Amino acid sequence: MDVALVPPLMVSTGFLPTGSLLQSLVHICNEVCSMEKLPVLQGRNISTMIRRIRLLASLFEEIQESNGPLPPSSILCLTELFSVIRRVKFLIQDSKDGSSLWGLMQTELVSNQFYVLVKELGRALDILPLSLLKVTADIREQVELLHRQAKRVELFIDLKELQRREELLVLMGSNSEKNKGFIDLVKVRDVLSSIGLRNTVNYEEETSKLEAEARKQAGSGGLIVVSNINNLISLVSYCKTIIFTDDEFKKLSKEDMKLHCVPSGRYYDHSSSSKSLIPNVPHEFRCPISLDLIRDPVIVASGHTYDRNSIAQWINSGHQTCPKSGQKLIHMALIPNYALKSLMQQWYEENNVPTPKSSQSSSSDLERSNSKREMYADAVDHISVAKAAADAVKLTAEFLVGKLATGSPDIQGQAAYELRLLAKTGMDNRRIIAEAGAIPFLVTLLKSHEPRIQENAVTALLNLSIYNNNKILIMAAGAIDNIVNVLESGNTMEARENAAAAIFSLSMIDDCKVTIGKHPRAIPALVGLLKEGTPAGKKDAAIALFNLAVYNANKVSVVFAGAVPLLIELLMDDKAGITDDALVLLAQLLGCSEGMEEIGKSRILVPILIDLLRFGSPKGKENSITLLLGLCKDGGEEVARRLLMNPRSIPSLQSLAADGSLKARRKADALLRLLNRCCFQSRNQIG
Repeated sequence: MDVALVPPLMVSTGFLPTGSLLQSLVHICNEVCSMEKLPVLQGRNISTMIRRIRLLASLFEEIQESNGPLPPSSILCLTELFSVIRRVKFLIQDSKDGSSLWGLMQTELVSNQFYVLVKELGRALDILPLSLLKVTADIREQVELLHRQAKRVELFIDLKELQRREELLVLMGSNSEKNKGFIDLVKVRDVLSSIGLRNTVNYEEETSKLEAEARKQAGSGGLIVVSNINNLISLVSYCKTIIFTDDEFKKLSKEDMKLHCVPSGRYYDHSSSSKSLIPNVPHEFRCPISLDLIRDPVIVASGHTYDRNSIAQWINSGHQTCPKSGQKLIHMALIPNYALKSLMQQWYEENNVPTPKSSQSSSSDLERSNSKREMYADAVDHISVAKAAADAVKLTAEFLVGKLATGSPDIQGQAAYELRLLAKTGMDNRRIIAEAGAIPFLVTLLKSHEPRIQENAVTALLNLSIYNNNKILIMAAGAIDNIVNVLESGNTMEARENAAAAIFSLSMIDDCKVTIGKHPRAIPALVGLLKEGTPAGKKDAAIALFNLAVYNANKVSVVFAGAVPLLIELLMDDKAGITDDALVLLAQLLGCSEGMEEIGKSRILVPILIDLLRFGSPKGKENSITLLLGLCKDGGEEVARRLLMNPRSIPSLQSLAADGSLKARRKADALLRLLNRCCFQSRNQIG
């Protein structure tokens, strides 16, 4: 929203007929005055600015109707007015199209921009020769009044907007003595509603606008600004999920909604041992490791439940077995036990026992109390709510995983969709979702016969797999078999494509390349998508196969699955648009004798590669020359003879040797030398 960046219009000298300048002024004034659906924020600044522009429009129309020449002094003024009005238009448009939350956080800055523009309007009117213009007395009076008002205007910042922002910052950094750590969703919803966010569509649009603002600020705003915007995205996502997830939650009353204001820090049990303070605790509510009251129940792979903090310490110390049964854990995921959590909550209420604070929130109350004043002092400038945002993501993830675990199919589908969106941005989000235990449930949903549920589950896993640690968790959860099933016969083409992309992401880890390659249907399924998929699907399949073929044993599997003829066919398919991906995979398959043999069988490949030497992309030329050189070295005279017989081959190689990349030039020189030697030997044999 930096209106100062708009360049001023160039000014011409001499008299100007009432033509293009006035026409442009009238047109831009009409554009400003006819703007619809004006934003809730900056309401007074925008409305008063539009009234000023409307009055100036009347002035310009009268001057235009007079059809007389304009004196030089008025031309300069009108040109300046055009520049100012144009920047007014851009500023209002930005306020209208941009993020409401970010606009609220920037309210002083935006208000100041309106103030600066009004002042510039007054300075432009300083040099307007009203006495020389043919306008009515009424218009002259109104313009003079506008001029006086612009000269003495003061900066206006809406106190209600400042109050809304303060409320939002306090709610996000909620840390009061009575409700330490609670996010009051009812109040947050009221604040967001006051700036125009009233339904799921508004929330989704706001998220998109914030993401766009983050991308825009990434190049100029710095890491703090981008981090602040990401905090706002997390808050909107969390509130949308809790308030609007589905009809079940829309029916909640305000009191019920407050029950969903999940605390980031619950009542703290100050004792060192919960069993010494709370008598008659059921045996099931005690952690088998610490024998203390479970604060955050999680299930391990063996099926036993522990307190998250205790079992995490056990695993982090190097143990790979269940402490209770001694059984080896096939994976290390800690899945929240919502059923036990619900029973414990009911027991707390029936016995008037305060809910203990989660073991993950064990930071010092005293430190937070001492730092609270400092945090709020800086909140306006820096939106110091990173912890609140992370807590919001954690609570959202746990809430959604709970729905995956216990909800109806419709609720599970909605939860999978929300997790897919939440995992789309930010490594922290992906880590937190995995820690909440989402992965095993998403793997199970891959078997769903409902197309949207399956598609959302596989896409959520794809997004989660971008975080390296999650790759191991996904593999440990036995996901490969289900992902391959989706890849082979998914309910939608998008699900199949995202399954291929998930395999590519997982195969970034060397051990996963081996495991996936050993699956009997994984590589054939990718080759199947290479044949049947959309252009995007073919590309996903090609890059997944390339990544798997980095491991030598997988090269043979790719060749035996029938990839080579398909890849050569795709080189001639302009619509597929994956020429470079097909070339790099073919070049990779030259690394095994089976691949070399299969590629050498093609009679059409050499002419295609010669054409690609001339018309391909720089990367395509490199891989084309790699293939030709490899074929000549292995196929010897036969391939060399076919190259020499093609009139385009030598000029193409010479051109590449002169102008190609360093790698391409080196290989082109080597191939030219090889062809020259072959030609020399042929002449000697004839002689």
